[in-house]
Amino acid sequence: MQTIEVGIPGTADADGIVRTYLAEVVSRYHGRPATDGERDRALADEPYEDLQGDTGILLLARDGGDVVACAGARFVGDDAELTKVFTMPAARGQGISRRLILALEEAARDHGARTLRLNTRSDLVEACAMYERLGFRSVEAFNAEPYADRWYRKDLDPAAKSTPTGL
Repeated sequence: MQTIEVGIPGTADADGIVRTYLAEVVSRYHGRPATDGERDRALADEPYEDLQGDTGILLLARDGGDVVACAGARFVGDDAELTKVFTMPAARGQGISRRLILALEEAARDHGARTLRLNTRSDLVEACAMYERLGFRSVEAFNAEPYADRWYRKDLDPAAKSTPTGL
């Protein structure tokens, strides 16, 4: 059975899935397996400790007892910036990332955010397609992220409620 829960940055479960995410992103960027050093540098370049409390939220998806996916939102003014959206390869195609993003939409609305935004890369074709299916639209760059080449935004309807997530 799959469940979604609030994760705590720095715990073994959160660090494990985030490190796996970073290894895949770095590997796809370089076209070869990521080294431990590259993954560690990516973690230093993209910290996630602020994805808790008033500054953000980290969600983990479990299948049985195993963490199979993660997604976070960083609260920045009227925006919530999606980050660390990842599903383990064996768990893909089951709608887990979609459910995580819908749960983050609800958390962002509850926090007072009026929009969701994110940056990504064109080579992450599955993610780009999913964001577009979920109603995100391509926008001009809103940050200077050196590895991003696509930026998306989605306006949030404050009255809308997404599918219950079990949080």
